[in-house]
Amino acid sequence: MELRLEVVQVPVSDVDRAKKFYTELLGFELDHDVEHIPGMRVVQLTPPGSAASIVIGTGMHSMAPGSLEGLQLVVTDMAEIRAALISRGAEISEPQDMGGFLFATFKDPDGNRWVIQEIRRTPPATT
Repeated sequence: MELRLEVVQVPVSDVDRAKKFYTELLGFELDHDVEHIPGMRVVQLTPPGSAASIVIGTGMHSMAPGSLEGLQLVVTDMAEIRAALISRGAEISEPQDMGGFLFATFKDPDGNRWVIQEIRRTPPATT
């Protein structure tokens, strides 16, 4: 059996504002922006290097805008990615060391909370 999570819905109040945030500030790739039926707009965006995408839009779900928490973007170099996103205008928290993992957070314009995670890959200490 194979089950792949490939798309997550992110609830937003203003699709165009969110689309601009994710593409211009975060560098997500716009996969498509279509209105399948009247009142149902689907905008699919993929983070750079990711196999999974997010969907924002209208007429798809009943989640309140800004109610999503904890989606994680995994990176290999927190300092580099954080600096790049800040230079584009994103507001990213200071990284927190959680015992071998670094975490930093940010919110989209609606308040959906994201986590940037770096897993440190260090060899075990020898005694």
